[in-house]
This record gives sequence, structure tokens and C-alpha cells, in this order.
Amino acid sequence: MKLAGRKALVTGGANGIGFGCALELARAGADVVINDLQETEESTTALEQLRQQGSQAHFVAGDAFGHDSGGQIVSESLALLGQIDILISAPAFSQRGDFLDYPRELFEKTLTGTLTGHFSMAQHVSQHMVSRGGRGKLLFISSVHALRPYARAIAYNAAKAGLDHMAKTMAVELIKHRINVNVINPGWIETPGEHRTFGSKTLAEEGPKLPWGRIGQPADIGRTAAFLVSDDADYITGTSLVVDGGFSLKDALG
Repeated sequence: MKLAGRKALVTGGANGIGFGCALELARAGADVVINDLQETEESTTALEQLRQQGSQAHFVAGDAFGHDSGGQIVSESLALLGQIDILISAPAFSQRGDFLDYPRELFEKTLTGTLTGHFSMAQHVSQHMVSRGGRGKLLFISSVHALRPYARAIAYNAAKAGLDHMAKTMAVELIKHRINVNVINPGWIETPGEHRTFGSKTLAEEGPKLPWGRIGQPADIGRTAAFLVSDDADYITGTSLVVDGGFSLKDALG
């Protein structure tokens, strides 16, 4: 129970990687607010699973991509939790397409959802942390797309690369407040979004071909997140950690 007594906000926490992180935090003893755009059957089920772990878990609906709406999410979370010790910022928007035909509007929407929204949420939470004397954990869910220029993902690649660098800049500025800022770069993780993008058949076929012999699971990222926001990682800040089962090394295997 390394996180007993800690209060966490997980944006994009109703499913996929966000929920995987929220669940592992709850298992480690944290009380958790999960956020998503709106309440759904999926978010209700997620909340039930968190509470089964003994967490005082809550759901806050709201748009984590917008600055003002992000501030409202933080305010509602503070009303429920009393304070926020941990922010895991997980949401993203991605739609693939060829660079030559990629609409500018879609590029800007991707940057807003996958970069700018993280800035806003982190700023609101950091202001709260500093106002109560400092200390806290900010953790961003990025991607191996930040490190490699995958085709037909120009906006997502750019946004994730920007997120990594932005997080390190935050780490520099927040050191004096003893706020740790880190990033996880997941590889191919089985989430509802990946099923929509690639299809369940493709995921089942391609998973065993990956270097680790399986596709990643949200729990793989969640367990890493639970470590990085614990006291065990007190001396880690400004770091991007690849968690991909060797996915980014597959071309080196020969």
C-alpha cells in the first residue's frame, strides 16, 4: 500500500491506459478521481472496480482538452478529495492520415488534445500543489511515437514529442517545489482505441509477433505509473521511461 492516503486525479481514466493507471493506484492504496468527457456505462464499471480495491473513488465529467474546463475538473476533484497529490494525465486524440492530404483542422485538434490539454491540466494541478507548500507527482502518458517518426501519424508524432519536452521543462521549473514530473512512453498497448483503429483480429494476430511475444496491457503501464508516483521514485524527475516490451527495438533483432 505504497500510496495509502494519497489523492490522485487521472484524466482519461475511464478506460484503456488511463483506467489501467487508476486501478493500480487504487490497489496501492490511493483515493482516485477518474475523469472522462461524460459519464457512461464504461465509467460506471470503472468506478465500481476501483471501489472494489478499497479506494474512495469518484468520477468527474469534463473536457480535459480545454483550459477552463480543465480548471473545472480540478476544482471538482479538489472538492471530492480535499487535495491532489498525484496527477496522471492520460487523454489523447489521434486520427491517422497521409501528410500530403492531412487537414490543418485535424492537425490542430490533435495538438489540442494530445499536447495543449496536458499543459492546462498540469498547470491547474501544479498551482494547487504549490499553493499548499509544494510536493506532488505529475505523470504524463506519452508514446513511443514521441521517439520515432511513424508514417501517417504526423500530428500525433509531433504532439507526443512536444509533450515529452514540455514535461521536462516543467520538471526544471518545479524542482524548487519538489514536484516530480515524469513521462511514460508506452508501446503497442491493447486498448479500446487500438481495437477501433486496427481491429480485434489484427491485434490478436500481431501481438505474438512482437518482441515480448504479446501486446502490452494497460496494467503494464499502470504498474509503472504506480512506481513513478510513489516515494520509491522520489529521486526521479524529468525522465521519459519507455515501457514497450521491446517494441521500439524490433527492427534491431534482425
